[in-house]
Amino acid sequence: MADEISVLIVDDSALMRNLIGRMVEDTPGLVIADKAMNGYFALQKIPRCDPDVICLDLEMPEMNGIEFLKERKNKGIDIPVVILSSIAAKGAEITMEALSLGASDFVQKPSGSISEDIHVVKETLITKLLGYGGAHRKQHGKKVLTPAEYKPKTPSEKSSDIAVHFKLAAAAPITPAQAPVRARYPANTEIIAIGISTGGPDALRVVFAQLDADLKVPIVVVQHMPAGFTMEFAKSLDRICPLNVKEAEDGDPIMPGRILIAQGNKHLEIEKKPGGAVARLSDAPLVSGHRPSADVLFASVAMAYSNHALGVIMTGMGRDGAQHLGTIFKEGGMTLGQDEHSAVVYGMPRVAYELGHVMEQVSLENMARRICDVAKTPR
Repeated sequence: MADEISVLIVDDSALMRNLIGRMVEDTPGLVIADKAMNGYFALQKIPRCDPDVICLDLEMPEMNGIEFLKERKNKGIDIPVVILSSIAAKGAEITMEALSLGASDFVQKPSGSISEDIHVVKETLITKLLGYGGAHRKQHGKKVLTPAEYKPKTPSEKSSDIAVHFKLAAAAPITPAQAPVRARYPANTEIIAIGISTGGPDALRVVFAQLDADLKVPIVVVQHMPAGFTMEFAKSLDRICPLNVKEAEDGDPIMPGRILIAQGNKHLEIEKKPGGAVARLSDAPLVSGHRPSADVLFASVAMAYSNHALGVIMTGMGRDGAQHLGTIFKEGGMTLGQDEHSAVVYGMPRVAYELGHVMEQVSLENMARRICDVAKTPR
């Protein structure tokens, strides 16, 4: 069996299957396991091709994506699924239903169900296929290639080019920098700020379902997600979380026992006013390549709450949030980072840890407990 991550492509459009297949074939570390035109044929092919990850369309004849996910669940199939969703008006609700049925993540098709311009989301899709497929291989004791081991697929390509292009971390051990000097000692936690990206929908479901019902500290979250999806995402989390979860709106008060999720394509900041703290949304330029940006949220939380904040950085590609998690630390706040073993993409938390901004690395399964314990500890 090849060491590359194998992808089963499920889409009713032959054009889409070919375009997605070409992206996979062009990517070092990925191979096509098989292709299927609907969920029924995908289920038939899974035992034979044994993919590491499935790229799934939602709108298909005979057995659509939702029906496939239900059957996948009934059959106990644990292969991760990345949804390729169109931007139809009903897309957000259906996509969140897919996530609730066990899909790991989603990518928007840029121009409807048949998107000839699918290449514009290539890096996003490929990163998620590599991340979830690699995590699945690790869980099943299979080898996962490092960027240095990828075989270049073009004559001019080098392993270093691959590592840089896909922002993948090398296997070298991490030596964190010396922690920054604190301006003051940590005090009682009055707000929790979470920054998360690739792997986030799955991870937040795990964490939020396990939070204590009596946690009184407000939580604010930046999850990198397109506009139009975050309201439904918040609703889906609200159904499984003992606390109230909603999409942040400008002027929302920061309240105990409530979680605010940043809107897609809007920065979320926290502003302290005489009557209490409120959420502020803005269309300011991208920061760290993102809007919303975890760095923007963390910086505002550090300014508003000083040493009364808890910053948490979790799975995600790149470095968003790593710098200003350090600002929370310097102001005297507490900081947690997701560990490498449980992160789908150990990018954001790795950079934060390397900078010395993470006080403690925590596994996904222990994250909810640790957040609650830190937030409830008097200081």
